[in-house]
Amino acid sequence: MLSAGGKKARDNLVLGTDLWPGGLLGGESRRGVTGAGGLHAGAMDRAALLGLSRLCALWAALLALFPCGAQGNWMWLGIASFGVPEKLGCANLPLNSRQKELCKRKPYLLPSIREGARLGIQECRNQFRHERWNCRVAATAPPGTSPIFGYELTSGTKETAFIYAVMAAGLVHSVTRSCSAGNMTECSCDTTLQNGGSASEGWHWGGCSDDVQYGMWFSRKFLDVPNKNTTGKESKILLAMNLHNNEAGRQAVAKLMSVDCRCHGVSGSCAVKTCWKTMSSFEKIGHLLKDKYENSVQISDKIKRKMRRREKDQRKIPIHKEELLYINKSPNYCVEDERLGIPGTQGRECNRTSEGADGCNLLCCGRGYNTHVVRHVERCECKFIWCCYVRCRRCESMTDVHTCK
Repeated sequence: MLSAGGKKARDNLVLGTDLWPGGLLGGESRRGVTGAGGLHAGAMDRAALLGLSRLCALWAALLALFPCGAQGNWMWLGIASFGVPEKLGCANLPLNSRQKELCKRKPYLLPSIREGARLGIQECRNQFRHERWNCRVAATAPPGTSPIFGYELTSGTKETAFIYAVMAAGLVHSVTRSCSAGNMTECSCDTTLQNGGSASEGWHWGGCSDDVQYGMWFSRKFLDVPNKNTTGKESKILLAMNLHNNEAGRQAVAKLMSVDCRCHGVSGSCAVKTCWKTMSSFEKIGHLLKDKYENSVQISDKIKRKMRRREKDQRKIPIHKEELLYINKSPNYCVEDERLGIPGTQGRECNRTSEGADGCNLLCCGRGYNTHVVRHVERCECKFIWCCYVRCRRCESMTDVHTCK
């Protein structure tokens, strides 16, 4: 609860004493050996070798995802296989030192963090699936870049802005949902709305309102860590831009909070309504952030006391916290660039009749497209025959598929 006691729990979140249960696969290996008291020595050796091979395979996968010198990033949790982060343990996850400490103290937060990363990556792919940049998530990347989003994560472009905003929003959404579901000890429903309402209008607050303020607070605590080792003007302005876009993503979640009500009364007369606040679907939040992306603001690459718009005649216009900011113009996503890890649009499927971003004219960048005829075979017109089987026809259809040259 977020009363006085809840506030104290919130302030002491990083000072908890809970530790990650067990070491890396340690408990699992011990149970395997002690539970086999009657095993022959050779069988025990084989069991030990099997455990060692599993451990080696796990570390090999980790090293493949995070080569030496690569900066760890929490976003990897969004594409990790189920159970892998728990087996690796907090100390071996791609988190910064503050995030690792928080993970060690409160390991039950990890599922919410992982779900937040998954939500952000999934919605990024969904919003840009028909664009030249389709939010591709790569397992490997050029040296010096993150293995998740590659070049776009550090390029300072509009794509960078959207990535940081949608990932921060995903974390808010996931943590807030966990609070409402009772999965976390530091929070629950929003208690500030209880016992309120309007008697004259015939409604009152009730149910379980989503405590989005806690979700936003936790997102700031986990993501907005100033980098004390940052040097150079370019790094400082990029850090300031990323922190601003993190907050823009959080504000999008708060802005789309809605009120749901349920009627009470004789024969459905709705004499009294019980209402509560709930978050919008994450897809709706993604649409809002995509609109912010389309209208994002370019800022100057020279930072003084605060960030300013790049155009001199617009510098007196204040920058709002809901706006997405970027520094550099986006690269050409039409053609492949191995150095930046840009695959280009060759071979992408397009819509010949569409005038939008998924249309062959725009997606193929004027290079034209190839047409292939694809045959689909499926079962159709199925009928249940007494007794007891299903009889279906075998139906074929031909479809034209267009791909960029």
